[in-house]
Amino acid sequence: MATSEERKGADGPDSNDPEKTSEYREYRIAELAEKAGITVRTLRFYRERKLIPPPRREGRVAWYNDHHLARLHTIAALLERGHTLGGIAELLAAFDSGARDVADLLGLRATPIPVPVPAWSQETPVRLTPEALADYFHGQATPENLAAALDLGYLTVDGDQLVHVSRRLLDVSRDLVDRGLPLAAVLGAARDVRHHVDAIAEVFAALLRTTVLAEPASRIGATLEELRPMAEGVVEAELSMAMDRRIRADLAAWAEGGQDRE
Repeated sequence: MATSEERKGADGPDSNDPEKTSEYREYRIAELAEKAGITVRTLRFYRERKLIPPPRREGRVAWYNDHHLARLHTIAALLERGHTLGGIAELLAAFDSGARDVADLLGLRATPIPVPVPAWSQETPVRLTPEALADYFHGQATPENLAAALDLGYLTVDGDQLVHVSRRLLDVSRDLVDRGLPLAAVLGAARDVRHHVDAIAEVFAALLRTTVLAEPASRIGATLEELRPMAEGVVEAELSMAMDRRIRADLAAWAEGGQDRE
């Protein structure tokens, strides 16, 4: 195994390369195959199928790194869970094509604003490996479902890991799948909910524009903190009453239909 400290000058990364740290390692193909527990022939096959990214080349020598090793571990784990190589290729392609900056997803690079304000959302992001996500949803983490989650902004790709924007949403999605709902249906419902919640948010934003923005700049952050539980309380109360109305109407229709059949 060669490290960036051992390979200097023309034989390794440039001395000014930011990746040249004590943690950065590179491997020749035989070394990588040994660490991954596979044959060189298998590694070449994975490379030809584009299951792993191309290596860095110095002349005729190919150098692989720890990202390649992590990808090989992911492939092995998915194979153990019964995925085919074709399915794994689609899944990894979906991971790679859906890659976006985690800071953008979490709102850490929002448009600059003149007054610092606290984040309204209190969600906790979760880091997952692809195989952990597959375990979460019992084989339903298909490329199609993954693409839908990426499109919704629930997931993003960060190196060899996935980041889910909300622990609460991730756990609820898993619980619904555990109860027998297809993940595709859960994601479809999430898209519908997103549409309606955006409309609700606009109602509250309109109120904020007429009240909060009229206050001194030094008070805006504190006022938003005070208003958050009020807004969330209104939405929770209205949703609970709406669900009561909806469930009662559905049960009444079901009972009426049953009487007709008798």
